[in-house]
Amino acid sequence: MFVQNKWVKLAIVPLMAALVLSGCGKDEGKKSGDEGVLAQIKDKDKIVFGVKNDTRLFGLKDPGTGDVEGFDIDIAKALANEILGDETKVAFEEVTSKTRIQLLNTGKIDAIVATMTISEERKKEVDFTDVYFDAGQSLLVKKGSDITGIDTLKGKKVLAVKGSTSAVNIREKAPDAKVLEFENYTEAFAALKAKQGDALTTDDSILYGMVDEDPSYELVGGTFTEEPYGIAVKKGNEDFVKELNKALKALKDSGKYDEIKDKWIKANN
Repeated sequence: MFVQNKWVKLAIVPLMAALVLSGCGKDEGKKSGDEGVLAQIKDKDKIVFGVKNDTRLFGLKDPGTGDVEGFDIDIAKALANEILGDETKVAFEEVTSKTRIQLLNTGKIDAIVATMTISEERKKEVDFTDVYFDAGQSLLVKKGSDITGIDTLKGKKVLAVKGSTSAVNIREKAPDAKVLEFENYTEAFAALKAKQGDALTTDDSILYGMVDEDPSYELVGGTFTEEPYGIAVKKGNEDFVKELNKALKALKDSGKYDEIKDKWIKANN
């Protein structure tokens, strides 16, 4: 009996150790998962948003003040006010279409509010909130151009931004066009002005900002895609997504969302 009890005890020890380790593993997973991000945000009492600095009307840096202004910026501040009770409890990090997912996944930012289209491919990498803005891809040309729409791009040079859905879409919609990609919208628009291309393509909401900057350009052909914008968070953060969706609903119910949209977008549509 003594020998049997001894072996039973010896067998229990590693089993208990395994259970303890298993429990620790679950806790660690929880910290790095859903509750971890929200807990970190509330602990530091600040949300770090990834925003664009080169997109007029949505996120554009004022070279004089250094401040970034636009629809996405005001939405981010309003979300912080709903979640943390103060719209100043935000920090902004510059992102581009190419860098934003990487910065999110490395923890540099907590969420992306940067004219980011919800797509099935991107859902494999990040989690999205509900749609917070509906856009559609279009074409920007110099007034007087012979380009009138997607079906007139054969043999033309079309400018786009790296990492954007626009670059993918234009290759599918206009396979006979030559697509040139740039790091950001500032570079792409400068290239269009320098006649390095015949048209620039991205979401109409972004193109309206370029027209606002230089009225000698215009949008043509209407929209040829649907581009629903969502706020992206690191994959697996369901609690954070729910919190953001709750805040978005509150903004729409209160009229704050429409107030922000009218300030930046309505007059330009």
